[in-house]
Amino acid sequence: MQRTIKADLIPRVEGEGAYHVTTKDSKVVDSKFKIIEAPRFFEAFLYGRKYFEAPDITSRICGICPIAYQMSACHAMEDGFGLKVSESVRTLRRLIYCGEWIESHGLHIYLLHGPDFLGYLDAIRMAKDYRKVVETGLQLKKIGNELVAKLGGREIHPINIKIGGFYKAPEKSDLYEIHEKLKWARDAAIDTVRWTAKLPFPDFERDYEFVSLRSERDEYPMNTGRLVSNKGLDLGLHDYDQNFEETQVDYSNAFQSDKKNTGEYFMGPLARFNLNYDRLSPLAKKLAEEVRFKPICNNPFKSIIARAVEVLYACDQAVQIIDDYQMPEMPFDKFEVKPSTGYGCTEAPRGSLYHRYTVDKNGCIINAKIVPPTSQNQKVIESDLKKFVEKNMNESNEKLEWQCEQLIRNYDPCISCATHSLKVKIRRL
Repeated sequence: MQRTIKADLIPRVEGEGAYHVTTKDSKVVDSKFKIIEAPRFFEAFLYGRKYFEAPDITSRICGICPIAYQMSACHAMEDGFGLKVSESVRTLRRLIYCGEWIESHGLHIYLLHGPDFLGYLDAIRMAKDYRKVVETGLQLKKIGNELVAKLGGREIHPINIKIGGFYKAPEKSDLYEIHEKLKWARDAAIDTVRWTAKLPFPDFERDYEFVSLRSERDEYPMNTGRLVSNKGLDLGLHDYDQNFEETQVDYSNAFQSDKKNTGEYFMGPLARFNLNYDRLSPLAKKLAEEVRFKPICNNPFKSIIARAVEVLYACDQAVQIIDDYQMPEMPFDKFEVKPSTGYGCTEAPRGSLYHRYTVDKNGCIINAKIVPPTSQNQKVIESDLKKFVEKNMNESNEKLEWQCEQLIRNYDPCISCATHSLKVKIRRL
């Protein structure tokens, strides 16, 4: 018997891609997760540009998580120049990262992924029955955007970030304008954790290698740390290229990333939660315990709960930072440009984002490497889909198609970032 399941477009992801699976005799014989957008050549765009242009150029890779690209670029350049930024700069960077997590996770939880669990094609249809839920998501995203704008100068592709810090630091009074809104967002995030924990989750678990940053400080990872995993990985960023490699497959316009000698690995909120649960704020940890969400969680569908816990953490962290904030004398730290290679990695909402730059004596970029989270998650997404289809072979075409799309959205793939969407097609022979 031959059976084909096909969806020409998977909505609610950023970018265009496809997934094709072929089955024969109740087994999956071919499985491909394809990224079919045209290559965007951002690494090539950087060649010959000045070092200080990297944050602004790379932020254009993504309109949802531009801060992650700016921060990874800044950290890489500063690493090459031997600059360790001041505590005030470090804290402000953490605050703007909170804004990005709030707006990105809020968008994904309520508008992109939530409809999957409740059986709606999109948030507009879901709003007819869950109006308050959707409004909460929109308001959370708006508050996250406002926080980004307070520090970055505007919501999308901020213009106030530079190597060494910021062009201008906010007055404390400016931050207090959003302080009360963040308190509301924190309360809304508490409800979000409880709401996501009650969603119906498919029974699906695998033995993953989770990878994320882990800070040298007693804090949940955002901007700094070593790369660790639940299977023994523990390395500094200078050793990234010796432990991870990118390969090209003929059916995708994006590189796929492997951990050398062991293969696929899992990045993103669930990985961060599993590896840094002990670093959550007391409030975020309390809510995770309340809904019985603890590490190690191996069900990728429950990534939505991890996102909700991270929203709560980000709101809580932002309120605390503003409470303790004192405007610095200088919004940036000075440094000397020198020929060097620098490495940076920060935690984008979707997972770890790696940058490496080599600059010459004039500060011109002569080599660049950017590895976005979706490139690193491609293989595990592809593998998840294969295993899921094998486990649910007896389901109807319609249900399998729906759940395959849902499984892809567990990772919140930013397909546009990865190209260097989604069509689903399942063939049964």
